[in-house]
Amino acid sequence: MGRLSGTTQVISSGERKAIETAAIIAAKLGVDIEVREEMHENDRSATGFLVPDEFEAVANQFFGQPHISIRGWERAVDAQRRIVGEVEHVLARNRPGDVLFVGHGGVGTLLYCHYSGLEIDRGHDQPAGGGCFFAFSSHGRRVLHAWRRLEEL
Repeated sequence: MGRLSGTTQVISSGERKAIETAAIIAAKLGVDIEVREEMHENDRSATGFLVPDEFEAVANQFFGQPHISIRGWERAVDAQRRIVGEVEHVLARNRPGDVLFVGHGGVGTLLYCHYSGLEIDRGHDQPAGGGCFFAFSSHGRRVLHAWRRLEEL
């Protein structure tokens, strides 16, 4: 699988779409999936479904005011701390091979900001329109490349 040929661990959030994506990739790699429930997307349950325009406006506030709970959503700084904690827990096991984390857009952007040494800002979000990925080194935690489309895997 090209870029993923050295992958020995596939870690997924517990959300159905993430697990389905992880299962396809893991099957091709011949590895098992580990589900980590705390890798979930930022908690937006306070508002439930929002129509797209309203969602985008609230998401902009979420990233723009990371220390404030916007309309009851989990604060961006808390979601970032949670997702980084999950990733660091997995990486601390120091197993051989690469690790693929399969998750969600919002917390993916928060993770990208953390490992890039950037402030939380939606300007660092992945491109709209489908799945994306970035890579960072497990040693030194240095971002190797910014967002790319999954089709490039």
